[in-house]
Amino acid sequence: MQTMNTPQLLKGFRDFYPLEMAFRNWLYRQFKSIAESFGFEEYEGPMLETLDLYAAKSGEELVKKQAFTLTDKSGKILALRPEMTPTLARMVSKKAGSLVFPIKWFSFGPRFRYETPQRGRGREFFQCDVDILGLENPEVDAEVISVAAKMYQSLGLSPTEVRIKINDRKYIREKLELIGAGDEKMTAIFKVIDKKSKVPDVVFDKMLGQEGLNPTQTKQLKNILQDKQGYVNSEWLSKILSLVQTMGVGEFVEFDPTIVRGLDYYTRTVFEGWDIKGEFRSIWGGGRYDNLTEEIGGRQRIPGVGFAMGDMVLEEILKANGKYPKLETIKTKVLVTVFDPDFYQSSLKVTNNLRKAGINAEVYLEPEAKLDKQLKYADRKGIPYVVIIGPEEAAKNVVTLKNMKEKTQKIISIEELPSHVP
Repeated sequence: MQTMNTPQLLKGFRDFYPLEMAFRNWLYRQFKSIAESFGFEEYEGPMLETLDLYAAKSGEELVKKQAFTLTDKSGKILALRPEMTPTLARMVSKKAGSLVFPIKWFSFGPRFRYETPQRGRGREFFQCDVDILGLENPEVDAEVISVAAKMYQSLGLSPTEVRIKINDRKYIREKLELIGAGDEKMTAIFKVIDKKSKVPDVVFDKMLGQEGLNPTQTKQLKNILQDKQGYVNSEWLSKILSLVQTMGVGEFVEFDPTIVRGLDYYTRTVFEGWDIKGEFRSIWGGGRYDNLTEEIGGRQRIPGVGFAMGDMVLEEILKANGKYPKLETIKTKVLVTVFDPDFYQSSLKVTNNLRKAGINAEVYLEPEAKLDKQLKYADRKGIPYVVIIGPEEAAKNVVTLKNMKEKTQKIISIEELPSHVP
C-alpha cells in the first residue's frame, strides 16, 4: 500500500494558528495605535518588486545572498520584498508632486529574507516600518526615535529591558578623516564597524588592517568607538538626545559610536534597538536615508528617516522578560445551544438577535448533540455565556442565560437578552 508523505512547512516560515495570529494582530494594534497618535498614516506596497529596486542601494549581502528571487515570463528578475524602504522611496517619488510633505507613513506586513533561521529570525517575518520624508533636521530624527520608544512602552517593555542606541554616520566619517582614512575606504570600514559586536577583538583588528588601516589608525578608531561621551561634540546628536528627553523617552536612548548599520543607503543618523540581557545582538534598526529617492531613479532628492521593527525577535524578548500578553482567540460572547433538531430554528433566531445587538454569538452546529456536550464545548473554548431554549422556554418566549464562569443562571425574556450580556 502506497503512503503519502506528510506535507512539511518550508524552513524559516511559520504557520499562524489562532493563538499565533492573535499575537500578530495584537502587535499590529500596538504599532498602529502609537503611530497614529503621532500623526502617521498607514500605507502598503506590493510583495514583489524588481530586483533592481533593491540593488540600487540596499547592500550586496541583502540583494545577492538574502533575496528570494524569481524570473517572470518576460525574463525580468523579481524579488519578494526583503525590506520596505526602497518601495516607500519608489512610491513617494512617483507621486511627489501631489503629496503633502512632510510625509509621515507607517506599514505593517510580511518581509522575506533567505537567511539562516534562528531564534527570533526567520525567512518570512512581519515588520512595522515608520518613516518621515521631506525634512532634514534633528527634530524629525528625534520624533522617529521617540515613536520607537513609545512602541516599547506600549508592549510593556522598560529601559531596564531594552534600549535604543544611536549614532551619526557623519560624525564617524569626520572622525575617520581625522585619522587619515580617505573616502575610498569609508564604505568598507563602516561594514567592518558594523560587525564589531559579532567578532573577537583580534579579528576586528585584522579586518581593519585588511581594509588599509595601520596599527596606529586601528588604535585611534577603537578609541573613537569606545568614547560614549563623544556626542557632546556633535550639535546634531546633542540636539536629538535633548529632544527625546523632552519627549519623555530619554531613558530608552543612548549614544553608541559603534552603531553604523549595514545597509548602504543610510546617510546620517542611525539607530538600533538592543535588549539589555544581550540575548540578541540587535532587535530592530533604522536611520536617515537622504539620497535614496534619487538613487532608485527618482527625479528629486527627498530626505527621509525611519525604522523597521520585526515581530519574531520582539516576541522572544517579551517572553524572556515575562511581558508576553495574555491573548484571547475566541471572540464569541454567547453560545446558543440547541435543545433538539426541532428547536434549531428557534436557536438561530435568538443568535441573530444577539448579533443584531452587536454581540458576538454562535449557534451550536450539531442539533442532535446532547446539552452536556454543548456546555463542555463552551467551557473548553472559554465562551463566557450560554443560552438554553427548550420547550418550556419557547412556550414562554424566554431563555435561560448561563454564566459559565460564575456557574449561575437566570430566566430572561428573548427581547431583554442582549441587555443582560455585558
